Amino acid sequence: MKAIVYDAPRKFEYRDVDIPQIDPDEILLRVHACGVCGTDLHVHEGEFGARFPLIPGHEFSGEIVELGSDVKGFSKGQRATASTTQACGYCFYCKRGDFLLCENLGGIGVEINGAFAEYIKVKGDLAFPVNKLSVREAAMIEPTACAVHGMEVLAVKPGSSVLLLGAGPTGQVLAQLLKLNGAAKLTVAAPAGQKLDLIARLAADEVVAIDRQDPEVHQRRLSQLSPNGFDYVVEATGAAPMAEDAMRFVRRRGTILIYGVYPDDALGRFRLAEIQRRELAIKGSFAQIDCFPRALEYLESGKVKVHELVTHEFALKDYQKALELAWSRQGIKTIIIPPEN
Repeated sequence: MKAIVYDAPRKFEYRDVDIPQIDPDEILLRVHACGVCGTDLHVHEGEFGARFPLIPGHEFSGEIVELGSDVKGFSKGQRATASTTQACGYCFYCKRGDFLLCENLGGIGVEINGAFAEYIKVKGDLAFPVNKLSVREAAMIEPTACAVHGMEVLAVKPGSSVLLLGAGPTGQVLAQLLKLNGAAKLTVAAPAGQKLDLIARLAADEVVAIDRQDPEVHQRRLSQLSPNGFDYVVEATGAAPMAEDAMRFVRRRGTILIYGVYPDDALGRFRLAEIQRRELAIKGSFAQIDCFPRALEYLESGKVKVHELVTHEFALKDYQKALELAWSRQGIKTIIIPPEN
């Protein structure tokens, strides 16, 4: 089969590799499409715990072409996806039930070969049927699952005011989940353009265009919208300066959620006395491990809408072009289509 294979950071090829051989507890999927995520850019740089050699790609769905003898509840020809994080089950954190914090956590497309390929094998107990979603929509199942976990961590109180920084693909989903789960008023700040326009239609009560040349413009507008700050500020850009900015806009006894994916060496500067005196809470949200069923419920019910998010498609052989588009921050969501599709 054809696949994108990294032998080291920044060094990948589009080449032939063997189709994965499944074990009795596994499923082989012919990949329909796989989304390009900000995490993939970090994997490209050798960050996020990536292990090489590696086939990246973790936002996928496909068609079942082979079933292991121990797998129940699925059939050949059925569309499916799979949760991408796998806990060891025996480390300190697993024994406490904190599986996402597993010391030996494996992630498809990061430590385990992923779906920028014609075929991928997945554990049968991590697979889920895809019944109502288009190929484009199904590329957003994994990001939606991560956003559902983010909502669990944030634990928004009903009737709250929320500021979301960032309107990328996951930001679009987070905005809708925030409105469904406690945000009485949602303000989104992001650069002007297609993403901000879409989030205004999908969920935001107010949108503020970020002015990178003169930050005081958007900072002043946000202060006008909520003079006492916001109950919750969600940082979903992955830019350290924006994480620092979150402190400016959160109200006393408010909560900041660090959601965006940052370079491994990114640092943020916070005044510790300010955290203490204002009784602020700073939380982090990382990936997900048990949120696929709820993500599918949100998507297949139409409560969370993602059909407008995919703006670009590339053939697998054009992966370099997809990376360049992602770095340029053009469009909203890019997906990769393997050759047989």
